[in-house]
Amino acid sequence: YGNNRQGGYGNNRQGGYNNNGYNRNQGGYGNNRPQRPYNNQGGFQNRRPQGGGFNRGNNFNRRPQQRKAPKQLLVSKEQLEQIELLYKSMLPLPNPDCHEVIGEKLGIEPSPRWVTKKIEGVRIQTPDGTDTWLTEDEVKLPEAGYILERKVFDKHMAMDAARAGAEIRIKTLVTNVEKVEDGFLVFTESMGKEEVLKCKILIAADGPEGHVARWAGLRPAAKAKEMESGVQYEMCNVEFEKPGVIEFYLGSCAPGGYVWIFPKGDDIANVGLAILPHKAEKTAIEYLDDFVAKSPYLKNAQAVEINVGGDPVGGMSKKLYDDNILVCGDAAGQVNPLTGGGIISGMTGGMCAGQVAAQAIAEGDCSKKFLKQYDTMAHDELDHEIKRYKKVQEYLLTLSDEELNEIAHAFEGEKFDKISTTEIVKKLIKLSPKALLKLGKFV
Repeated sequence: YGNNRQGGYGNNRQGGYNNNGYNRNQGGYGNNRPQRPYNNQGGFQNRRPQGGGFNRGNNFNRRPQQRKAPKQLLVSKEQLEQIELLYKSMLPLPNPDCHEVIGEKLGIEPSPRWVTKKIEGVRIQTPDGTDTWLTEDEVKLPEAGYILERKVFDKHMAMDAARAGAEIRIKTLVTNVEKVEDGFLVFTESMGKEEVLKCKILIAADGPEGHVARWAGLRPAAKAKEMESGVQYEMCNVEFEKPGVIEFYLGSCAPGGYVWIFPKGDDIANVGLAILPHKAEKTAIEYLDDFVAKSPYLKNAQAVEINVGGDPVGGMSKKLYDDNILVCGDAAGQVNPLTGGGIISGMTGGMCAGQVAAQAIAEGDCSKKFLKQYDTMAHDELDHEIKRYKKVQEYLLTLSDEELNEIAHAFEGEKFDKISTTEIVKKLIKLSPKALLKLGKFV
């Protein structure tokens, strides 16, 4: 259904299913259910979160208590700043997947409504400015790839779901779920009206934070150290050395991640980065602003939109199901840990979940024993690739800027048969002894 990775801080999904809110039983909100300032269409309502985190009650007349040491924050300073930026940005969330291939594997015909540019190659640059170019003039492209207008793509998928019989709930927030004997109660709010829905099977596809799965008692996919913080500008007046080529910049410009420039038009591009906060010394937006200020291709560029979000790169959850519930997409960690891409893998997980859920309803068995089929199917489809690229990601995290430069120098003059992550890793293993030791079993 086109799970919309809306960033890790209150993520939503087009189509209106299982949009998450904050857990009223966790995080210090007491008995006041907090209201979210944004809605499931990527926009915002003009109100701040309620509940505030204080349980005043009738406690003001009590004798002062001995002051306790403050509890350790559950999020880092970097994450707090990202949350603040999300509220201030007042915009829909990012598009870190916009470079992924959409085509034969998913059976989706590319539409000019949501395709902004056909990918014609890849540029990879290391810290000393050494470039590796892989363009369609020199290398075979394995399949057509496209830059997406993500907001339009998600709405396109929601419309397809509606035509197939799905009921779309617009401007609807899910504020909690509750397990009952034969399914789940889903608590919702829409434009001031509260409603409780009941379902036999709940599919949690609400993004990286995975509130729905947490409420249902399942462990989240991503640990704090495995959640990347991302920020992206859409910019105009961008200059390209080779139009149609997606660009990646590695090294300390984005600790734990990379910078990307994805062309969307003659002078328009998505310019963004993702970092691992525990490896960074600044916030994601500070790294991005530094990169923009130094890039010769962006000297005249102007930002017209900003998006922020999170990306779970720790691998897929071990358990994706329980009685009456399935978890898929970012909420299940169905993301490529190396690239952070999740459109194909998330939609693959969604299709597996839909097939098993439909079969369970038809056979009248929504038990975890029956729903385990989905867990097996999703891991069979996705686990191998995710685990392979997790190893590569872990290896790259050990490399200094100097080591990245040395690898890029070794790549100079090398010929590639086709453009793919696997081909690049094969060359890396061939050229780097350290990579051979770490990744020798990759191929």
